[in-house]
Amino acid sequence: MIFETLAQTGHEQVVFCHNKDAGLKAIIAIHNTVLGPALGGTRMWAYKTEQEALNDVLRLSRGMTYKAAVSGINLGGGKAVIIGDPSKDKSEALFRAFGRFINSLNGRYITAEDVGIDVNDMEYVLKETEFVTGVHQVHGGSGDPSPFTAFGTLQGLMAALNVKFGNEDVGKYSYAVQGVGHVGFEFVKLLREQGAKVWVTDINQEAVRRCVDEFGCEAVALDEIYDVPADVYSPCALGGTVNEKTLPRLKCKIICGAANNQLATDAIGDEVEKRGMLYAPDYAVNAGGLMNVSLEIDGYNRERAMRMMRTIYYNLGKIFMIAKRDGIPTYKAADRMAEERINAIGKIKLPHMGNQQTRFLGRMRGQ
Repeated sequence: MIFETLAQTGHEQVVFCHNKDAGLKAIIAIHNTVLGPALGGTRMWAYKTEQEALNDVLRLSRGMTYKAAVSGINLGGGKAVIIGDPSKDKSEALFRAFGRFINSLNGRYITAEDVGIDVNDMEYVLKETEFVTGVHQVHGGSGDPSPFTAFGTLQGLMAALNVKFGNEDVGKYSYAVQGVGHVGFEFVKLLREQGAKVWVTDINQEAVRRCVDEFGCEAVALDEIYDVPADVYSPCALGGTVNEKTLPRLKCKIICGAANNQLATDAIGDEVEKRGMLYAPDYAVNAGGLMNVSLEIDGYNRERAMRMMRTIYYNLGKIFMIAKRDGIPTYKAADRMAEERINAIGKIKLPHMGNQQTRFLGRMRGQ
């Protein structure tokens, strides 16, 4: 049934990667390369079944296509997942074997960090292939993308505040931040720097304590984050937290955070609209990390990266304008904006086949 599934999702290519000696079981999904080579992170997760891993990589890679398209960058969408426990299954051999599979695609897919993966893992991948971003600065890379994703999320938040309240005064409002890992922590830091009231929760209690101790946030239990009287709900962990059980409990006026796939279903997105809440579409808001690592292809420059992050504000403004103009929910407006760009460029370009010279200027290869 996999070809029927791919026909529905629109994927160009799915690669199953296996190396018994290295313990590697991975899937690379390339969704769309009309705008350019597919770029998207690798996630390492202890999936219960191989089908669960496949479903995840198909969903995530499609989201990367839309994220790149709505962000205005010349990249397509792809993603990879490695089946395994990141706390105990990592090894140099595993990541180097994975890097060889990436290299065999000749630049159609470029990888980066995602959940369960860090910059040290990327260094092993870099030993086997040029087609990796988010590597350490000593190799000419950009390093950890989390601060850039958080800063981009702040730009999206300011656009949402302006539409909903007529101002961009971040510190004037209160926030319920669900998930304070790498990106969530950086986002909370930015909110508190502007004096905002912030409630935080996370499955990792040490991360919560750090937010309380360093920033003066108020900690709440995992299930209580949906009940606090915050102006903005900011999901910054795994997706699907806006669902039929949590939505009736939310008291916020805006949903804006760094997590992917925040809406459990399209029907929930419709209900958010009916309730008068403003949803800032996740893949437009959290595009900062993708924008940042994309610059490594032409030679990384931090100042240029920070300027790119600010375009998220204007992209969100366009999405909100389309939603108002066409009388549709914001999640549909974001899809429409992305699809219009892909369709327009698709008339003058073919899918990226990985035969062009990828530059990666300033890159020092790992040895």
